[in-house]
Amino acid sequence: MNGLYALLSPSAVKALLRPGFVGGLMSITSAALAAEIQFNTDILDLNDRTNIDLSQFSRSGFILPGVYPMTVQVNAQHLPEQRVEFLPPDDDLKGSAACLTPELLDQFGLKEEKLAQLTWWKTAKCLDLSSLPGLEVSGDLSTSTLHVSLPQAYLQYTAQNWDPPSRWDEGVPGLLVDYNLTAQSIHQDDSDSRMGLSGNGTVGANAGPWRLRADWQGRVDNDSTRRTQNLEWSRFYAYRALPALQARLTVGENYLYSDVFDSFRFTGVALTSDDSQLPPNLRGYAPEVVGVAKTNAKVIISQQGRVLYETLVAAGPFRIQDLNDAVTGTLDVRVEEQDGSVHTFKVDSASIPYLTRPGTVRYKLASGRPSALHGGNEGDFFGTGEFSWGISNGWSLYGGALGDNSYRALSLGLGRDLLAFGAVSLDATRASTQLQDETLSGASYRLSYSKSFAEYDSQITFAGYRFSEKNYMSMSEYLDARHYGGPVGGSKSLYTATFNKQFRDAGVSVFLNYSNQSYWDRPDQKRWNLSLARYFNVGAIKNVSFSLNMFRTQERDQPSSDGVYLSLSLPLGRTGSLSTSANRSQNKNSYSARFSDRLNDRTHYQLSASNTSVGGYLSHTGDLSDVDLTVGLEEDNYTSFSLSARGGATVTANGGALHRSSSMGGTRLMVDTQGVPGVPVRGYGSPTRTNAYGKAVIADISSYYRTGASVDLENLPKNVEATQSVTQLTLTEGAIGYRSLDVIAGEKAMAVLRMPDGKAPPFGATVKNARQQDTGIVNDGGSVYLSGIQPGDQMIVSWGADEQCTLTLPASLPTDGLSSELKLLCQTGTAKNAVAPPPTVGTPDDMEKKNS
Repeated sequence: MNGLYALLSPSAVKALLRPGFVGGLMSITSAALAAEIQFNTDILDLNDRTNIDLSQFSRSGFILPGVYPMTVQVNAQHLPEQRVEFLPPDDDLKGSAACLTPELLDQFGLKEEKLAQLTWWKTAKCLDLSSLPGLEVSGDLSTSTLHVSLPQAYLQYTAQNWDPPSRWDEGVPGLLVDYNLTAQSIHQDDSDSRMGLSGNGTVGANAGPWRLRADWQGRVDNDSTRRTQNLEWSRFYAYRALPALQARLTVGENYLYSDVFDSFRFTGVALTSDDSQLPPNLRGYAPEVVGVAKTNAKVIISQQGRVLYETLVAAGPFRIQDLNDAVTGTLDVRVEEQDGSVHTFKVDSASIPYLTRPGTVRYKLASGRPSALHGGNEGDFFGTGEFSWGISNGWSLYGGALGDNSYRALSLGLGRDLLAFGAVSLDATRASTQLQDETLSGASYRLSYSKSFAEYDSQITFAGYRFSEKNYMSMSEYLDARHYGGPVGGSKSLYTATFNKQFRDAGVSVFLNYSNQSYWDRPDQKRWNLSLARYFNVGAIKNVSFSLNMFRTQERDQPSSDGVYLSLSLPLGRTGSLSTSANRSQNKNSYSARFSDRLNDRTHYQLSASNTSVGGYLSHTGDLSDVDLTVGLEEDNYTSFSLSARGGATVTANGGALHRSSSMGGTRLMVDTQGVPGVPVRGYGSPTRTNAYGKAVIADISSYYRTGASVDLENLPKNVEATQSVTQLTLTEGAIGYRSLDVIAGEKAMAVLRMPDGKAPPFGATVKNARQQDTGIVNDGGSVYLSGIQPGDQMIVSWGADEQCTLTLPASLPTDGLSSELKLLCQTGTAKNAVAPPPTVGTPDDMEKKNS
């Protein structure tokens, strides 16, 4: 009824608001929901009470039979937009009910036993609502929403921001190109300039559930003496999700992602249980990389020669936490400083205890031929398989086998949920290797522990120990031995631990990371990093922070690299901070002061000065790419400049757009505002605006999570309004989602409509544009407030459930804007055939004289 009240004249509204007068407006029969509402039109301040069409308001919640685009909301969770048909029920030919088709029911996520109980009407086209007791369905045209309420016991398992597979969206076919480029120029006073360009990225195509991907990486270095360049395709592969198996099928060049065996590169096929398809609380652990940069630096994270991550970081401590949780094994970290120095270290991504939900089995199968990134095939055809079985609430049994013609490995382990004491797992692997004329056989044992102490604000992310006998060889060590023609120093033991602790009352947080890798015939590798942070107030100054970072890295026969970093930071204004720090690294001391602040919500910067150098760091989140810029100058040493850009391009049959992106080849959502440019769209991270064709892409969306995108209503351009501003969906891995949001662009003005015979359309008639968007409702005397006015466009006027006439907007709008009322002729006939004389414009006084 709110839409009707908006049409009444001021005198009628005052009458409606008198106490006790609402009862005079309408009489409702005893069957309140089904009966028709009888309007008392005598109270309406209208010149012609015989020319009224209020049929759409005559029943509470009544929707005329027809097909409507609607967002379906099941128990407050939004499904993708559907075309919902409303039909008159057999027992109420004057009513209407939503037709829930079998295709729509599939997205509800009903349990199998409930699906078997369903009955249908309209020749099995629509659900018989009585077959699901407790089901309630209602439509709301004002928000284009179909509300569905169901007992939760009918539905499959759901979690916050996670939907069952029946609601997953495979996206639309399309092409994508993602890139991450870094350019550097370093001029050292005692040598010539060095310039370099490096990068990596992904080229891909989507077709149905299949994702085709090709990863590339390259580097060009140029100085006065030589020029080196390298550009290579590091992987060609295709994959798809198999929701029925909660698994992922991959074909092509791949890496063995195993919870039991070491990782290596191969070409073949793999079928693995996909943890990312599980609810969030059952997913795996993603490794993180921590360190300290002496200057503004470039950090490159790679594995077996393949670049996984590359970024610019500001001087000081850094912590990279957005690596993929599928990454396993040893990671190589390379930190390239602006002064030309380089230091490297390794990170071992140990696994958390291997536990599986009771009654379920997780598995991983793979077969193919090992292959090196910079060479051909390295080994014979192999096969591997592993499993984990949830025996009960507390116990899990897991194991696996791996082998080829000359290598055999068998593993078996047991995991135990210790409830309040965390989780632990223990496994043993036995391997036998035929290497030339020698047979080596040995065992490896692994113990893992994980515990979150919520009551103490602390967490042991993982603690692991692994011991391998001297003659034990992993598959990757076996492949190295084949390549180099003899045994390669095998691993002896590995300790790993990560610990977090919050002392909230004291404002202190602690982070500790430790790893120790020893070998039978090589020096040990050790690395630890300790971070302490203290937050406190000093008088009127709030949130002062003090931090301490200590680290040590020892790589094989290289001298150990020790460092201590102290920092004190004072907040300035709303977003700025001033900090001073002392750093000791590689037996050198340095002192610096830094000022950081935001230019706006998208851009922040840092200026630094030390006893020997000055530098700057700028980071900008753009609509087309993310850009980082660093500059540095050290007296009598070097001058440097670095620039990085991360972004991508996505093209579908519905259009294309450039966009920012940090996850190469990842999941993304294209939002279409139906040709309206400059519309701010919110998703993950900062808002982005639609391009000249009304398209925007939100990248870096989490796969299998419920994702929302919305129009930023507070920052809409002038003369743009969104009648549908929110959409939600759950995309499978690597999908290109597509959603269209209902946005109207154009001028707004009062208009007076007339039929060819001089009469006005009836009170309550609706006006829509060519895209069937509501642009106005006719008031008394044919007056209507129109939105979305575009020069030369046509709009359709409907009443009595039919399209009655078409009006043509002026080819050119008045130079003084639309402060005057438009006088428009509504010509009978279709929009294509309707011909009307040029509309005229009159003042409000002119229109009032004519109406009277």
